[in-house]
Amino acid sequence: MNEILPTPPPIVRNDYESIRELFAKNVVPSYGRFELVFSHGAGSYVFDVAGKRYLDLGSGIAVCSLGHAHPAITEALTEQSKKLIHVSNLYFTEPQGRLAAEIVKRIGPGKVFFSNSGAEANEGLFKAARKFGHDEGRFEILTAINSFHGRTMAGIAATGQEKVKKGFEPMMPGFRHIPFNDLEAARNAISPATVAIMIEGVQGEGGITPATPEYLLGLRALCDEKKLLLLMDGVQCGYFRTGKFQSFQRILEGVPGGEKFLPDGLSMAKSLGGGFPIGAFWLRAPYQDLLGPGTHASTFGGTPLACAVALKILEVVEKEKLGENVRKLGAWMQAELDRLAQEYPTAVKRSRGIGFMLGLELAEKIPALAASDKPAAIQVVNRLHAAGVLTIPAGTQVIRLLPSLNLKPQEAGEGIAKIEEVIKALV
Repeated sequence: MNEILPTPPPIVRNDYESIRELFAKNVVPSYGRFELVFSHGAGSYVFDVAGKRYLDLGSGIAVCSLGHAHPAITEALTEQSKKLIHVSNLYFTEPQGRLAAEIVKRIGPGKVFFSNSGAEANEGLFKAARKFGHDEGRFEILTAINSFHGRTMAGIAATGQEKVKKGFEPMMPGFRHIPFNDLEAARNAISPATVAIMIEGVQGEGGITPATPEYLLGLRALCDEKKLLLLMDGVQCGYFRTGKFQSFQRILEGVPGGEKFLPDGLSMAKSLGGGFPIGAFWLRAPYQDLLGPGTHASTFGGTPLACAVALKILEVVEKEKLGENVRKLGAWMQAELDRLAQEYPTAVKRSRGIGFMLGLELAEKIPALAASDKPAAIQVVNRLHAAGVLTIPAGTQVIRLLPSLNLKPQEAGEGIAKIEEVIKALV
């Protein structure tokens, strides 16, 4: 009698191929995905379906503020889900009010609207600006070249990168782009229709370029002079990524007059929920009531579950002093990236950034990368994958490091060592 044996478990490679097949057949192909399939994570590490471990220095593009599978987030999700997951914004809930108060306390007098993403938060700022200038016929918002403000129709119109606009013309009117960190260009671009200027404190998708203190203070004075709103997109550069709650607070630290600086509106998302979808925008008094009842809404914005998670993350960040961790460890990492630029000038042009928002700009025409038609940044990111490190490309020449706020010194050292191995192989 033949023995009936159980079906052998699928090999890992088949898991990879089957998941790829599911995507190919069922998922809209709007993303350029790397050839990696992840199954789980812990802290600053993620694991693929083959069991290989990767040090995650991208943290979901600046999202996973406490890393992966943090027990505090699990606890907050579990406890709040036993009470209320969702009620509509026709009613009041304590978590939303508490989270708004915590945000206001860390920025300045004003009020907060909750959404689900950074793009939605920016849409709210666009609407606030339109409402502000409506009676005077002003509607135009100036944004920066190389900026990124989301993938909605208004978001791509606002974004100062042509590649995101292709195929979606005609663009939504009301946006013009000006050079970043150029105050005179901003002044010269103002028209009778201009109602606001919107910038990122640190351009992320544009290649990790911080605003200068002089630019921020100059824009504030210019907007006051011309009766414009000064809006800031803090979706990627905000939430302690620079070592302070918002990037302008770090950039202007110790700068005369910096302590009085406030934008008129600021968007946030990404790290705010540590991986759970939540976005928000803050409006400064006296503009906090521009969007009255019936003017703006979000079905899922500010649910009790999302706000409970965000409150717990904020609690952990403050208790463990993760802002200080970002400042100290970020400074060490940047010094190490500077060293790589000095030691391997044929592969690395320079580093730039602040805190845990760092960029490594590659040299032009690296011979070791010449055989492929892929951008240098993509090729190097792929080589880092092989070495067990996740980073994020920005444009064609910049590698972004956006680690979790609780990255440990030994993990930072491991990451720098592996980056150096890859860079050294290019020389």
